[in-house]
Amino acid sequence: MNYVATIGLETHVQLRTRSKIFCGCSTAFGAEPNTHVCPVCLGLPGAMPVLNREAVRLTVISGLLLGCRINGSSKFDRKNYYYPDMPKNYQISQYDRPLCLGGGVEIRTGAGPKTVHLTRIHLEEDVAKNLHFDRSSGIDFNRAGTPLMEIVTEPDLSTADEAFEYLQALKQILLYGGVSDCNLEEGNVRCDLNVSVRPEGSPTLGVKVEIKNMNTFKGVHRALTYEIRRQIDVKLRGGSLVQETRRWDDEAGVTESMRTKEQAHDYRYFPEPDLMPVVLDEATIEAWRATLPELPAARCERFVREYGLPEYDAGVLTADKALADFFESAAKASGNFKAVSNWIMTDVMRVLSERGVAIASLPLTAAALAGLVALVDRKTVNMPTAKEVFAELIDKGGDPDEIVKRRGLGQVSDAGAIEGFADQAIAAHPGPAAEFRAGKAPALQFLIGQVMKLSRGKANPQLAADVLRRRLGGGT
Repeated sequence: MNYVATIGLETHVQLRTRSKIFCGCSTAFGAEPNTHVCPVCLGLPGAMPVLNREAVRLTVISGLLLGCRINGSSKFDRKNYYYPDMPKNYQISQYDRPLCLGGGVEIRTGAGPKTVHLTRIHLEEDVAKNLHFDRSSGIDFNRAGTPLMEIVTEPDLSTADEAFEYLQALKQILLYGGVSDCNLEEGNVRCDLNVSVRPEGSPTLGVKVEIKNMNTFKGVHRALTYEIRRQIDVKLRGGSLVQETRRWDDEAGVTESMRTKEQAHDYRYFPEPDLMPVVLDEATIEAWRATLPELPAARCERFVREYGLPEYDAGVLTADKALADFFESAAKASGNFKAVSNWIMTDVMRVLSERGVAIASLPLTAAALAGLVALVDRKTVNMPTAKEVFAELIDKGGDPDEIVKRRGLGQVSDAGAIEGFADQAIAAHPGPAAEFRAGKAPALQFLIGQVMKLSRGKANPQLAADVLRRRLGGGT
């Protein structure tokens, strides 16, 4: 019997605010433990929450980007549970009246585009971070109270590949919207997985298993791949699955049971008495809608249409908003759109990958790249020399024209000088010269290389080829 999987994701995204959701403490990452705290985020008796308006705005912006219906009247609720990382013994969250309802994310699959529908997006406070050492544990409350947006999908996903594509597409949209840094290393994005299997063709969903607290997209893919296989193996052996919560052991590559349904918490939701409902008028929502950026898919289509780029190039460039912005600035300054694209997709992206940095971290500016393209287009420098100039721009920045003048890198296009280099190359290499005269065209490339060597890479290669052909006669 063939089995198919059904997957739903709950993605927790930290919002890009300077302060926490209910107090003025900083959300900056990397501070010493327990230094960004106050009576509110520590849950001390008598401390009262005050809602961060920017957290609401960013959540609504996310909902608008994802096609959600914005709830004009939403409220906060207390989700009651006890863990060491929850300072109040309850979490302020949203239960039955979240900020955003519906919506969806389009992903690419082998069978074509697919829409992953969303159930809701709600806003809540993040918990603290547990720290485990050899003989003790500690809690860092700096993260407690950070605005956290939870995006819940319908059970529309069927494979680990689809889940991975969904998370990548979601991250891309949120980065374009500027609502989150989506830095997985800093815990900005975490995910809970709900997965079940059922016989192919059966309308009844199988027993749901939850996998908690995934913090890498590759980990999500590996965990789902393992868990789907585990559940199918249980069913094929005639066993029964139980509704439970499991954890992913990335080192061992397995999921492990944490608790079953009988051990699950009763959260006893009730309306948060210390916060008023959130009421959004249509004018406010429309004002926020007017600030929405162009989304990646639309930008990709425009790059193809407006800049004449191949679809592949446009897809690569628009995958990262900062990179797409850099391309557009350089392309508009240059006018040679394909050349700018080629430089970014080869040399710039290679450097970014090697150094593990973002485009904003490089000294290279869009104007400098456009200037470098212009130098090549005007034949002021040849491509090998342009690579030298690029290396300095990447490391130190600067103006490409000034670098060429300072280092004397201008291309030699003087016919007399190149004729002298050509005569030296022919005299030093009579064999290739004879081969070219005999009709062996590849020999010319060798001689051009010798001219370039004699000119220290400054000769105009096309002019060198023309001079050599005239000097040698014959050939092709």
